[in-house]
Amino acid sequence: MNNFLARLWLLIRGPLQWRLLWLWNAKFMIGVTGVVRDEEGRVLLLRHRMWPPDRQWGCPTGYANRGEKFEDTVIREVREETGLHVKVGSLIHLKSGYRLRVEAAYEAAFIGGTLAIDPAEILEATWFSPHDLPQGLQESHRLLIQRTQP
Repeated sequence: MNNFLARLWLLIRGPLQWRLLWLWNAKFMIGVTGVVRDEEGRVLLLRHRMWPPDRQWGCPTGYANRGEKFEDTVIREVREETGLHVKVGSLIHLKSGYRLRVEAAYEAAFIGGTLAIDPAEILEATWFSPHDLPQGLQESHRLLIQRTQP
C-alpha cells in the first residue's frame, strides 16, 4: 500500500500535491516579536491594553500577515504600535508546538521616529535598561531580552 501511495504521489506533482498538503496539514498563525534596542542598549517595552492585567508589559508583538516576511512584521508592528522605525537584525527565537501558533522573535535596532503610541492597543511605551525591567513583564519576553544582552 505504501509503495502505491508513493507512486501516486509522484504522479500528481505540482499544484495538486500542494493543495492536498494544504488541506492535510494544520494552519498556523505566526506571532512575531521584536526585541528593540536603542543606541544605549535600552529595550523598548510596551504596556499592552489587551494583555492580562498582571502581565501587560512586553516587547512589540503582532501576527504576520499572509505572505509577509517576518522581518517586515517586526517593522510594521513597531511602527503601528509606537510610530518608531527599526532595522531588523538576527532571528533569536523560533518555536512551534502550540496548537495553532508559531512564534518568531528578532533583534531590532531603533533607527528613528518620534514615539506616538496607538492608544487602541498600547497604554504606555518606555525604554528600559535590561537590568531594570518592569514588574508585569511577560516571562518569555524577559528571557528574550536576557538572550540578546550585548
